[in-house]
Amino acid sequence: MKGKKLWWIIGGAVVILLVIAVAMNKSRDTSKKVTVAKSEKVTITEKVTANGKIQPAQDVKISSDVSGEIIELAVKEGDQVTKGQLLVKINPDIYIAATNRAEASLNSARANLATANARLAQSRAQFINAEKTFNRNRQLFQSNAISQSEYDNAVSQYEVAKADVEASEQAAKAAQYSVKSAEATRKEARDNLNRTEIYAPQSGTISSLVVEEGERVVGTAQMAGTEMMRISDMSKMEVHVDVNENDIIRVSLNDTAEVEVDSYLGKKFKGLVTEIANAATSSGMGTDQVTNFAVKITLLPESYKDLLEGKPASFSPFRPGMSANVDILTATERNVIAVPIEAVTTRSDSSKFSYAKVADDSEKEEFECVFIFENGKAMIRPVTTGIQDSKFIYIKEGIELGEEIITGPYAAVSRELSHKTAVTKVNKNELFKKEEE
Repeated sequence: MKGKKLWWIIGGAVVILLVIAVAMNKSRDTSKKVTVAKSEKVTITEKVTANGKIQPAQDVKISSDVSGEIIELAVKEGDQVTKGQLLVKINPDIYIAATNRAEASLNSARANLATANARLAQSRAQFINAEKTFNRNRQLFQSNAISQSEYDNAVSQYEVAKADVEASEQAAKAAQYSVKSAEATRKEARDNLNRTEIYAPQSGTISSLVVEEGERVVGTAQMAGTEMMRISDMSKMEVHVDVNENDIIRVSLNDTAEVEVDSYLGKKFKGLVTEIANAATSSGMGTDQVTNFAVKITLLPESYKDLLEGKPASFSPFRPGMSANVDILTATERNVIAVPIEAVTTRSDSSKFSYAKVADDSEKEEFECVFIFENGKAMIRPVTTGIQDSKFIYIKEGIELGEEIITGPYAAVSRELSHKTAVTKVNKNELFKKEEE
């Protein structure tokens, strides 16, 4: 009897232990495994990243102002040229002929002007004689010394002489205008003749040459003609990048930049933002349209002076069109409280937790927050954030130094955790191992 009772006691104890074990397992199963990190003081530098191409700061296109065949090409790509050096010579034959015709036309116009001036002088002399005759006949007529017909004839001769002077004056003016027109034509012809020889407008490097001797080029004085080459000042190089409209508001003139050039892997160069476009450029269509702003970053020579050692003064380690990645340093905060970026998330005041409601319950706005690990619970904490880098984000308000902040997993932080959710702190390796299983 006593043995049977003992078995009942042992069996009951086992059942109770099993119930407790199941309850404990259930409790453990409902808590979420999370990783944590302590808030700490760090220095954060905010960056705007962009890609672009290296180009000379000063790049001059050389085009022809006249049409014709290239009979002399005095440079080749990569040559160093000085200001005023001959670059290209275009066949001048037709322009020499045009200049000769203009000279002949000018001489003819000048001869016509001389003839017109002589005719004007003759007309004025005849007018003076006619005027004297008219005055004398008028006195005779008033004295009844001549007849009416004789007086009328004198008046007629006077009027004809006067009109002839006026006509001669107009002819002389027209001849003067013809001379000026001929002079302008000659000047244009001479200018076109001079344009058959093209000289370097600045010193630099022939960075591009797209024509050959014997090739025909087209050009006029009113618009740019065939582009033949480019002269670049390689001593000052820029990186041309496009910055997204969401980032451009953080970029300012004279911001420093770190530049990585694909041709120099592992090396960083320094630069300064020198130009920011006011107007945007768009690419793509519809929902794929992207709005960017052009930004120019000047490379600082002192950051690549080691690449210039032992090289000639005209040498540049960069070539137009090289690819570059740029980090524009837009802001820096030193010794500030920060947490890993993945720890900061957003929640809405309409969610199932009621911690830290916004002032007006009618407003369903989202707010930034973190989850504090406290006694096995995830405690939500609204925060005010500042700048961030690739790892940390500055927390202006909301947490203290050294508090344990939940940083993962991403799904838990971004949507699963709520205020006072039961959590279990684990290290990252254990968390990832559990997920793999």
